[in-house]
Amino acid sequence: MTAQLIAGLRLPIRDGDPASEAGYHQHPPRKGFFTDTSVCIGCKACEVACKEWNAIPEDGLRLTGMSFDNTVKLDANSWRHVAFIEQRVPDAPQGEQLRWLMSSDVCKHCTHAACLDVCPTGSLLRTEFGTVVVQEDVCNGCGYCVPACPYGVIDQRQGDGRAWKCTLCYDRLTTGLEPACAKACPTDSIQFGDLDELRTRAAARVDALHAAGVSGARLYGHDPDDGVGGDGAFFLLLDEPEVYGLPPDPVVGTSRLPSMWKYAATAGLTLLTGVAASFIARGRPG
Repeated sequence: MTAQLIAGLRLPIRDGDPASEAGYHQHPPRKGFFTDTSVCIGCKACEVACKEWNAIPEDGLRLTGMSFDNTVKLDANSWRHVAFIEQRVPDAPQGEQLRWLMSSDVCKHCTHAACLDVCPTGSLLRTEFGTVVVQEDVCNGCGYCVPACPYGVIDQRQGDGRAWKCTLCYDRLTTGLEPACAKACPTDSIQFGDLDELRTRAAARVDALHAAGVSGARLYGHDPDDGVGGDGAFFLLLDEPEVYGLPPDPVVGTSRLPSMWKYAATAGLTLLTGVAASFIARGRPG
């Protein structure tokens, strides 16, 4: 990563603009993903493109027992994961009682990123695009970021020990290119762009699906008032988040760190003042 990124350290996010809070006073609009699962066909082009562009090791050829899902989850060697959910719909007409739900999952690039907050080396940092990346040459393999992530995204690579995850193709963004997964998606299920524009587009898509009778369509991770301050990668789902293996109400515990440090500093100052006053009182002649 370039020295330009070193400014992207851990400051409280007050206005939904993580790049500004990280010290980038002049920066491009926040970038992100909108994944419309209603048009995902499960082709896995995104998985392949991600691996090829980022030179990610293959996962190994194995039978998982998870239908056509050979990666099962996001991990250090799978930065995109296409989930296949076979779902029975008992009230549907005969012959239509089985439906497939497919979704390409990815790091959410949270507004309040717990992985970034707990990293002791500065390996995890915020970019000028508002995304969160790992500097693999700075990571010491402590693993603090792994349990901190409310989505279970970040992971340590076996035999390596360092943490790895989606970078939203930072190297491509800096040259004006879209991420490899979005470029390869044949149905535009994965849409890349300015986050505010994507949110507007997603809301219109949900309205259109509701008008077409798809009452289960909903957005996930788009709300800036949720437990992570809104995601930089959010989704249109056709069922409850749990069906897709997503937490229903993700919360980043470290989002309150600034106020906690403030209270701790106040308490410490009060304690020191009391101790100093005690010594002064003892030193006075009786």
